[in-house]
Amino acid sequence: MIVEVCGLRKRYPSFELADLSFGLERGRIAGFIGRNGAGKTTTIKSMLNLVHPDAGSVRFFGYPLVGNETMIKQRIGYSTGTISWYPRKKIKDIVGIVKPFYDTWDDAAYHKYRELFAIDEGKTPRELSEGMKVKLNLLLALSHRSEVLILDEPTSGLDPFSRNELLAVFQALKNDGVAVFFSTHIISDIEKCADDILYISGGRLAAAAPKDDFIRQYSRDGETLEDTMLRLEGGEADA
Repeated sequence: MIVEVCGLRKRYPSFELADLSFGLERGRIAGFIGRNGAGKTTTIKSMLNLVHPDAGSVRFFGYPLVGNETMIKQRIGYSTGTISWYPRKKIKDIVGIVKPFYDTWDDAAYHKYRELFAIDEGKTPRELSEGMKVKLNLLLALSHRSEVLILDEPTSGLDPFSRNELLAVFQALKNDGVAVFFSTHIISDIEKCADDILYISGGRLAAAAPKDDFIRQYSRDGETLEDTMLRLEGGEADA
């Protein structure tokens, strides 16, 4: 496993993330699904040490995140929302600020994805649509040859064409051996590209399995994956 999450726990006054354990493999796309408030963002931020979990451990490349955070974050890409900093700086200037933090920054990759996402370096983040802000954040995450890509709702705010374009990028990264882990509430995106499904409900991991096994275990005849999720969230867990 390239990423190992073991017994992750985080308690808030009105919510608890309880004993999450799962792993991510190289060259596979894992879709992290669950309704709003289920704990997807808390899980991702805990995996990145952006919030401090109360218990549990996270390991990347066999190394614990605690004590190795700088080295690990050189090798992973992550996006936890749209760009909200430097709203008045031109994108080319933001790139100039970000680039020195990464020993593995790849100018060729940067220009490849900038052209693919049609991002104008002369604009500022506040001049971009919400969908283009998502693309800008992904551009920065993809430009330093990440071995693991961790994304919170990356397709949110994108039109269907742009979503398909991004899912194709995920497939290309997977073929290069990158592990892609992304949360979403757009179940059709999971159906199109995910190899594995992690389903969280009420702060607990309700299922973690290859997509075909998940469908075989939980879906009824004729159901789409979205139909299955709606039924499970409605309390009908028997398949």
